[in-house]
Amino acid sequence: MIFSRSRGGGAERGGRGSGRHHKDGGKPDSGPAPRHAARRRTYDEFGVDPDDGDAAATSGPYDVDDAPDDVERLDLGSLQIPAVGGVEIRVQADPNGQIQQVILVHGENALQLGAFAAPRSEGIWDEVRDDIRKQLFDDGVAAQEVEGEYGTELRARVRSPEGLTDIRFVGVDGPRWMVRGVYQGPAAVDPAKAGPLAECLRGVVVHRGTEAMPVRDPLPLRLPREIAEQARSDADEGGGSKVNGAPRPKPSPRPRRRG
Repeated sequence: MIFSRSRGGGAERGGRGSGRHHKDGGKPDSGPAPRHAARRRTYDEFGVDPDDGDAAATSGPYDVDDAPDDVERLDLGSLQIPAVGGVEIRVQADPNGQIQQVILVHGENALQLGAFAAPRSEGIWDEVRDDIRKQLFDDGVAAQEVEGEYGTELRARVRSPEGLTDIRFVGVDGPRWMVRGVYQGPAAVDPAKAGPLAECLRGVVVHRGTEAMPVRDPLPLRLPREIAEQARSDADEGGGSKVNGAPRPKPSPRPRRRG
């Protein structure tokens, strides 16, 4: 896992294991099987049992109330990222430990993750996706809507310092939140090549909290305390090692606030 600091911090830190959050103990003793957040939303808001039919979905992103317990995760506040072999978690934070960007890297592929506030009554991915498509169009980039694992996705080819780059936007609506993922690399064109990154997305847990937030505002992210303290110490000493050698997604259009 790699944690880097943004402008003003000065230091970057590489490490493994110190920021993981681990829930102990095997299989849950009782209670319902974990359910996909979108299926839970259907039940909570419309009174339709998502488990009626063929089989209950058991992959995420999960709401914190539905997540399986026996998984090792890095706790970043509103997002908890599962520990998957071979995946680096790159977190860009300010000197106070507030996170601006989370990028998961595996081989030639990268996945940028973000979580946003949503209303209780409806999902926002359809509107967010439309806004992203319009923003890309304004930048002279054509985007294509395709069906994927979580419903309608958005694919485009953009210019980056490395040349033309394929990106793929994925959105998942949950109870009062939305997770947006942006793939870059071969996985942006062929979802079958996402491998461990797709596994990470399926295992993500969202802790929305109960406080009121404007729709589409990013949910707050933070470094675990011990990592934030170490990063501040490194910044004071002016140390740290530079992180390089992995693809970085082009900054994606931020969802515009409704209203």
